[in-house]
Amino acid sequence: MSTIFREQVLSRAGRIAVLMGGTSMEREISLQSGQAVAAGLQRLGLEVTTIDVGEDLIGQLQAASPDLVFNLLHGTVGEDGVIQGLLEILGVPYTGSGVLASALAMDKHKCKLLWKQVGLNTADHQILQDDSPWQHLISDYGKLVVKPVNGGSSLGIAIVDNAGALQAEYLQAKQYDQQVMAEQWLSGPEYSIGVLGDRLLPTVLLQTEREFYDYEAKYVDQTTRMICPVDLPSEQLTVLKSLARQAYDSLELSGLARVDLMQGADGEFYLLEANSIPGMTSHSIVPASAASAGIGFDELLLQILECEFQNKMGHLH
Repeated sequence: MSTIFREQVLSRAGRIAVLMGGTSMEREISLQSGQAVAAGLQRLGLEVTTIDVGEDLIGQLQAASPDLVFNLLHGTVGEDGVIQGLLEILGVPYTGSGVLASALAMDKHKCKLLWKQVGLNTADHQILQDDSPWQHLISDYGKLVVKPVNGGSSLGIAIVDNAGALQAEYLQAKQYDQQVMAEQWLSGPEYSIGVLGDRLLPTVLLQTEREFYDYEAKYVDQTTRMICPVDLPSEQLTVLKSLARQAYDSLELSGLARVDLMQGADGEFYLLEANSIPGMTSHSIVPASAASAGIGFDELLLQILECEFQNKMGHLH
């Protein structure tokens, strides 16, 4: 970014309120993301207010009187369209996707239905109920991944290969969300691609010694590796990137988002989910991907702001 353009972005940004924390299961990760971003914005010389979102959010926003909200709330309320709707009513511009795109990305079931409808590869899945035919599902699929429909940070996710475990993990996942689904297990490896408007960040390969890329692998385990750039034949990398691009566009996401994908035993790539507010912690995928392309954390924040001004607040002149 040229010095002149950089100055334009910074002068346009005005006062920024960083929303973080909240009440979802992902509160701790959101606080880490919010603190990292707030520190970066301050290093850029911007006026920043941090808001740990609670009951008096409207009052806190009115007191801060921001020109832009940088939303780092992960999980329910922050990532599912609820906060976005509130900010629309208040007339406050905000980073990331709008109400419908946020809600769709958060709901893995409806998101996958949409992807299937437009012909994008995603693993088969079933919504689970208290009386689901547990043995029948295992007979049909063999190995399954149990997931809360609305949730992130891999909370409440488990891999099962027998009826007893499937029912037990369903009941466990219900602690995280009322809706739980079982998805066809894919053998891996797992990839993640950050999307910022019309640009794709470098593809990341996720490697963990754990059974899968779970909460511990993401935020605790020091042996987890994020490999970037990835060692894939160019044709396969093209397919992977195209799938991520189409996934983002089909949901009409905007600003920064992250698309997670997995390779099956058949060699095909399958969409797992789209994250409309990806983590921005020291352990997070998007900052690591950007760094591999020579984009430092603060520069990434500048590019996010630039993307927002182009999308929602009019082009810079």
